[in-house]
Amino acid sequence: MAQIDDLRARAGGVCEICGAAGDLVAVEVPPSDEAALLCAVCRDETEAPAGHWRCLEGAMWSAVPAVQVLVHRRLSTLEESWAREALEGMVLDAATLAWAEAGRPLAGIEHRDANGALLAQGDTVVLVKDLPVKGAGFTAKRGTAVRGISLVADNAAQIEGRVEGQRIVILTEFVKKK
Repeated sequence: MAQIDDLRARAGGVCEICGAAGDLVAVEVPPSDEAALLCAVCRDETEAPAGHWRCLEGAMWSAVPAVQVLVHRRLSTLEESWAREALEGMVLDAATLAWAEAGRPLAGIEHRDANGALLAQGDTVVLVKDLPVKGAGFTAKRGTAVRGISLVADNAAQIEGRVEGQRIVILTEFVKKK
């Protein structure tokens, strides 16, 4: 993953999706180790204000493939007509499109949390039970937020996410969507 200083220089010290200047963090864009600089709203850590995601219409023209992938993935989750039109208008090279679609569920596979809510790539979930992490020597505590999850493409019962700096596989029955 790129160093935070390199990302700040590339992004001009603002979120690479919406242009916000506060609370910026480097976010890895799986399945690669490329990263983008995002604010709390674009990381799904705080509620997006009305109309916030319209920023995707400008961000989709970024020259940075990691940003293009994040925009493509977010547009794919929105149901508004403008988002569908923007997604259809995105021009990505074959490699970037494959990256954007990597980790997406196979047709017919839906990942659902403990309450039955549909999970999507990049969602934030909260653990509903203490989970011992095999091979890592710690227990992921109930109430821990797991941000930016990845869906396991061929198994609807599993997601991946980072807990205490470790990338782990989590069963969907032990999480709820935030």
